[in-house]
Amino acid sequence: MFAKIAPRYDFLNKLLSLGIDRRWRRSAARRIKSLQGGRILDIATGTGDMALEAAKTTDGSVKIIGVDFCAAMVEIGRTKISTSALNNRVALGVASCEALPFHNDTFDSATIAFGIRNVADRSLGLREILRTLLPGGRIVILEFSSPKYRLFKSVYYFYFRRLLPAIGGIFSDSSAYRYLPDSVLEFPDQVEFKKIMTDAGFEKVSHTDYTFGIVTCYVGEKPISPSSHTPPS
Repeated sequence: MFAKIAPRYDFLNKLLSLGIDRRWRRSAARRIKSLQGGRILDIATGTGDMALEAAKTTDGSVKIIGVDFCAAMVEIGRTKISTSALNNRVALGVASCEALPFHNDTFDSATIAFGIRNVADRSLGLREILRTLLPGGRIVILEFSSPKYRLFKSVYYFYFRRLLPAIGGIFSDSSAYRYLPDSVLEFPDQVEFKKIMTDAGFEKVSHTDYTFGIVTCYVGEKPISPSSHTPPS
C-alpha cells in the first residue's frame, strides 16, 4: 500500500493538510535534543521530510539517519535529499521500527512523524527506539489525534472520513486514504499513549496538541540511571 502511494505521497501530504504539515514538523523538530557532532534517528521517515526538518533545526555538525520499512518511499526520499543543500547530513535506509539495525546508546534523539500508528507492535517499537538512544536521549513523536471540541470534531471527521479518501482516490490509491482515518481513529488517546511510552521505559513523558488537537506531539526521555536502562517486560 505504501509503495503504491509513494509517487504522489509528498504532493498529497501538502494538498490534504493545506500545507500545515510542514508547520507541525517544524514545531516537533524544535523539541529535538542534540549535541555538537551528535546523531539523530528518524523512524518511519517516508520520503525524508522529518529528517530534513531535523537537519534544518540542529547544528550543522549533527548527522541524521532516516529509516523506513517501505523501500519505494526511501528511494524517493534519497532522490529528494540528493538535491538538497543538507544532503551531506542526511542519509536514508530501509529498516523496521521493531528491529532497528543500530547499536545500543547511539542517538541523541529519535523522531517519528505520522508513523507510530503504523507500527504493528508499538510497545516493541518504542523499546527498540529506547535501546538505540543515549541515556538522557529524547524521543519526539508526531501523530494524528482526535479533536476535543465537539463542533470542530464533527467537521474534522466529515473531512477525514468522506472528503480525504475521495481526494486521495483522484490522485492516488483510495484504499490507502481510507486506511488513514481508520488508523487514526484506532490510535490510543493522549493519556493512553503516554502510558504506553512510560511502560516501554521512557520518563518525563509529555504531550502538546497542535491545531485544535488534530495532531499531538509526544516527548519522552531515556532514563540516565544505568539501573533503569532496561524497560519493564
